[in-house]
Amino acid sequence: MSTVVRNIHRADAGAIATLERLGVSTVHEAQGRSGLMAPYMRPLWRGARIAGSAVTALCHPGDNWMIHVACDVLKKGDILVVACSSENTDGAFGDLLATSLKALGAKGIVLDIGCRDAAEITQMKFPLWSRAISAKGTVKATIGSVNVPVVCAGVAVKPGDVIVADDDGVVVVDRKQASEVARLGEEREKKEAVSRARLQKGEIGLDIYDMRKTLADRGLKYIDGPLD
Repeated sequence: MSTVVRNIHRADAGAIATLERLGVSTVHEAQGRSGLMAPYMRPLWRGARIAGSAVTALCHPGDNWMIHVACDVLKKGDILVVACSSENTDGAFGDLLATSLKALGAKGIVLDIGCRDAAEITQMKFPLWSRAISAKGTVKATIGSVNVPVVCAGVAVKPGDVIVADDDGVVVVDRKQASEVARLGEEREKKEAVSRARLQKGEIGLDIYDMRKTLADRGLKYIDGPLD
């Protein structure tokens, strides 16, 4: 059954802001190296870092109708996550839809399909991650759903989950775990700051992370060379 769910639960705004600041790599590590979308999901332009609640749209190949429908339920600060019922790279999102989402206050869009009007969207600085860039257009003929659970770039996404996206890719954080992942991410950030300071002084990871004994136990041997 094709469905549009108007209202969804969203994560705490403070947790979303923290996850945005931490970025994809730290968040991915903080939640046990999970939730990372496939690496083909790349930013259209470099430098954007966003986080927001997922509004999901399930489209069908060569059809972008549900993206238009999703605009009817988007709230300011949301990120539109577009999945497709089967693999497709058609350019289902262009500068006109980008103009609409930007005016509605959306933080950005994540597309497991293609986009087009790449130069125009880049000039607008509207944050966009997509599977492909393709000039091939789409139609509006097949009804899908909005704000239902979907799979996008290999990761399950529920409406209201937190999407974090930057130059490293896109990671999904379960809405109910957002505050805890944000806390763990901040703890990781503090530890990395200490390590960074030691690295800047010339220490190496083998000593900072106490790797030498473990490597020796695994059989690694140092030989005074040269071997020739």
